[in-house]
Amino acid sequence: MQITEHIHALKIPFQVQINPSAALDRFVYVYLIYGEKICLIDTGVAGSKETIFEYIKKTGRDPRELSLMILTHSHPDHIGAARAIKDAVGCTTAAHAGEIPWIEDIELQYRERTIPGFHSLVGGSLEVDQVLQDGDIMTLEDDLQLQVIHTPGHSSGSISLMLLPDRALFSGDVIPLPGDVPMYDDVLTSMVSINKLKNIEGIKVLLAAWDEPRKNQAAYDSIEAGLQYLQRIHEVVINNASAYSSASEPRWCRSILEELGIPPAAANPLVGRSLISHLEYRGINNLLKDI
Repeated sequence: MQITEHIHALKIPFQVQINPSAALDRFVYVYLIYGEKICLIDTGVAGSKETIFEYIKKTGRDPRELSLMILTHSHPDHIGAARAIKDAVGCTTAAHAGEIPWIEDIELQYRERTIPGFHSLVGGSLEVDQVLQDGDIMTLEDDLQLQVIHTPGHSSGSISLMLLPDRALFSGDVIPLPGDVPMYDDVLTSMVSINKLKNIEGIKVLLAAWDEPRKNQAAYDSIEAGLQYLQRIHEVVINNASAYSSASEPRWCRSILEELGIPPAAANPLVGRSLISHLEYRGINNLLKDI
């Protein structure tokens, strides 16, 4: 669907294997920026190339016009189709330095962040051509610029992007959805990054990977809701901190999710790592005051 004069959003469904016998239905948004050339932000999971290319053709453009692919971070639902797309059209690939090791070596990512079904979600490693850092301005053409905003927490090299003419903010997975499964490396770093986005003036549309497009005040409301949700998770974790031990971690994680209203079956080592990150700040009751 078309969001602004330049931006098109494409919703890609997929499944995450949460345990050997159960899968969780998910989706991810990828975004196309149309100018003289096409810029793609994130790629979805393996097999998404055909969906993206068909959409480009349906809107009267040619996939060969895709000249730049920006990866907001290295997780499978964002880089899954990147190798296939790059092989097909030879586009330049850009990402933050903190994500490059896992993009260029997916087996390294699998060893360090093992998830069920990983290899079914990622189509292969690929080389990153352009290293991005906070504050970079990427000129897609004379009147079309993207500003890079380093927003770590979900992962160390997560970035958000502001399309300046449209005042459209692409936030990747930085902002959690209330009620969704916790998934981040460090809770306080995540909250600092979300607050950084909250303080950007003049956002006309928020384009997250996990949520529908949010416009004007609804964009700021969504950012604030993400902050409040992380604070809620923190309160639950801290209230249950005394019950944690490495031996009790799986049971402890399931009990935290249940108290948050999330199916306990969603518990896995990555969710556990997210919840454990709160324990580093167990002496702080209100993390909102520290951002």
